[in-house]
Amino acid sequence: MSVTRTAPTRGLASFLARLRYEDVPAAAVGRTKELFLDWVGSALAGRRERPVRNIGRLAGEMGPSEGPSEDLTSRRRTSPLFAALVNGASSHAVEQDDLHNASVFHPATVVFPAALAAAQQTGASGREFLAASVAGYEAGVRVGSYLGRSHYRVFHTTGTAGTLAAAAAVSYLLGPDEETMLHALGSAGTQAAGLWEFLGDAADSKQLHTAKAASDGLLAAYLARDGFTGAEHILEGERGMAAGMSSDADAGRLVDGLGEDWAVLQTSFKYHASCRHTHPAADALLLGMQERGLGAGDIARVRARVHAAAIDVLGPVSDPRTIHQSKFSMGFVLATIAKNGSAGIGDFTEEALEDEELRRFGEKVEMVLDPEVDAAYPRRWIGLVDVETTDGGSFTSRVETPKGDPGNTLSREELEEKARNLAAHGGGASAGEIDRIIARSRDLEKEKDVRDLLPAGSE
Repeated sequence: MSVTRTAPTRGLASFLARLRYEDVPAAAVGRTKELFLDWVGSALAGRRERPVRNIGRLAGEMGPSEGPSEDLTSRRRTSPLFAALVNGASSHAVEQDDLHNASVFHPATVVFPAALAAAQQTGASGREFLAASVAGYEAGVRVGSYLGRSHYRVFHTTGTAGTLAAAAAVSYLLGPDEETMLHALGSAGTQAAGLWEFLGDAADSKQLHTAKAASDGLLAAYLARDGFTGAEHILEGERGMAAGMSSDADAGRLVDGLGEDWAVLQTSFKYHASCRHTHPAADALLLGMQERGLGAGDIARVRARVHAAAIDVLGPVSDPRTIHQSKFSMGFVLATIAKNGSAGIGDFTEEALEDEELRRFGEKVEMVLDPEVDAAYPRRWIGLVDVETTDGGSFTSRVETPKGDPGNTLSREELEEKARNLAAHGGGASAGEIDRIIARSRDLEKEKDVRDLLPAGSE
């Protein structure tokens, strides 16, 4: 597909409105199906987390008692708006949802809750749902990349760019022309929000960011369908998103490579159940210890050489007091890797928070800014650690491509096993139920609709 060289917001809207399933390469369709399965697992895993239960109670009080769209956390049917709200919160709770490196954006947790909710109302086919999801990924990844590193220092990109991603996916399902898509993006952008300040307080805002991005994007799309107008230059205008939220915005990132470089193929799966900024160092430490046959007791000191954003996001968490905070502590994550040889969803528990061995190891870890690592970021997330051993030795371990990145991706078998583990962790689906979802995801393009992922019911 060709892209008209015009105002950036309109150029993106034009591409999204004209996209067709047949335009999407088979590899991108296949990856979208895998990303969807990965998202379902995360949504099921997060259902018991306290912030998710809070938002679920709100949805139960404020939303309808029945409707066309599934709340995967409770199996209730509700309106698309409240289904997107709850599922968006739940899928971002256990730190296992996907990430696009260059935009530092979690697409699945905002695109799929909104797209699924709307598709279940409209009766969209599997092909239509997949194409809409591709559109959502393209919008969110490109807006996140456009807003740049300066944006991410203050704003949680998944909450901001994610609102436009959700709007694009839902607007696609509602059958827009270019003007309608443009207005959906405009109304989404004016609602875009999400600040990092919550990290230091261990506040619950991260789940609110994705809940609101998914539901506000859906809101914007439905309003635009009925003629509600939004700012036509919401991204590049004098009082638009870039003006208020970025100092290094690059308009080329919005449209360059559209129809050629597919965002879904550049998106990473999460291998460890922690903040993505910890993953490169975790992989590097694990590799170095495995190569030398070392245990946690053999390590005297670890220096993680990181990019600046890792320090910005992880630095405020020096003494983790909640499970969620522990996933944003470089010391705690590397301690978990050193002791357990893994940092999976079952490794982050209340008991682990009180584990003195993990606490002592965490005190041995420091982060330092590395110029090479920082220069490569966000296109590449290099893992680099310097390790001192208790016998007086030292070594440096390096990982060029963390596990889960497109160049070191998870296999279909690994993704299916991950989905089973996530469903079991949250108790959100039985073994038989998650296996049926896995089977549906393999041939999603053949499904007449995407309704009834789980049998209806209530806890």
